[in-house]
Formats: sequence, structure tokens, C-alpha cells
Amino acid sequence: MFKAILRLAIAAIFAFAAVLPAAAAYRIKAGDTLKMQVLEDSSLNSDLLVLPDGSVTVPSVGTIRAAGDSIETLRNLIAQRLTPNFATKPTVYLSVGSLAPVRSGVARGAMIDVYAMGEVAKPGMVEVKRGTTLLQALAASGGPTPYAATKRIQLRRSFKNGQSQILHFDYKALMSGDAVPTIVLQPGDVIMVPTRRLFE
Repeated sequence: MFKAILRLAIAAIFAFAAVLPAAAAYRIKAGDTLKMQVLEDSSLNSDLLVLPDGSVTVPSVGTIRAAGDSIETLRNLIAQRLTPNFATKPTVYLSVGSLAPVRSGVARGAMIDVYAMGEVAKPGMVEVKRGTTLLQALAASGGPTPYAATKRIQLRRSFKNGQSQILHFDYKALMSGDAVPTIVLQPGDVIMVPTRRLFE
């Protein structure tokens, strides 16, 4: 019995050691979702979606570049940026929650990548057909969570010239039967579902 347990433990150690170099070599990509935990303040724990421009928005830090960095490099940067908020450097754990989806065999140009973040059941990158509406993409992301501010959903759209546009979508009004404009998605659109405020 002891030998069997010992063999299992040794096998687990070798498996873990084999994974380490691959994890260290991995470079973050747009569409990845990262899981962040801060030992000293669990309110900062969150899922970080890497946006099309390669950035992530970190609570109490703001927007920082992530694409192209290793997990360890980004973890160190986040810990460094959080340090002024703590008595000592905080303990930050960072891992890949989910990888950017791999393109399917659909005809080139028939699919586009859009992103959902915030209070949706499945945040991250969603591959949808051209012509998909914001409502359809919300459904593909599992819909808003019970904590979502469904009156304040935003669609953020960036253009190649550096300009951006924010469109508002009132999901709550739609669910009440009111007429709401249909928004057709474009590549790189980001659907942001904020957290409901107290008494909202």
C-alpha cells in the first residue's frame, strides 16, 4: 500500500515538473481569460479578460498591457502596481483560466471574435457569425448573472484610427417588452456588463 502511494506521489511530481517549463514559456494572447487572486484582499480576486488590444483591466490598478507577456511577468507587474495599497508587497496568484478559442473550420471571414466581460455567466472571447446581434452574443455567453446591472450594458467598439464608440443596451427594458434598438456586432466588439449597485 505504501509503495503504491509512493509511486503515485512520484508520478505526480514528475507530471508537475513537466508542466512547469510549458507554463513558463506560454505567452498571453488576446481572448485568454486569466484568474487573479490576491491573498491579502479577496475582494480583488477576479477573472481578467485579455481584450483585442492586448490589455487587461485589473481592480485597483487599471488597464495594463498583458498580451505577449508570460504569466509570471504579468503577475510580478500586478503585484508591483498593487504594493502602494498594502503595508507590504501583496501575494498575487495568476493563472490561465481559459485559452482564447481556436478557430473552427468555418470559411475564412465568416466568423468574428467578440468579447464579453463583467457579469456574464461565461466571460471571455466568443466566436460568432457575421451579422450576430449583441443580444445573441449575450446568449452565447450564458446571459447576465443575477448581479448584473442589465439597464447599463455597454458595447465598446474600437476603430483602426484609434477612435472608439460606446453604445448602450437596456436588456431590462427588452425583457419587459419594450422596443430596444438592434445592435449588430463587429470584429473586436467588447460587451461590458457592469455589477448592479445597491438598490438598483
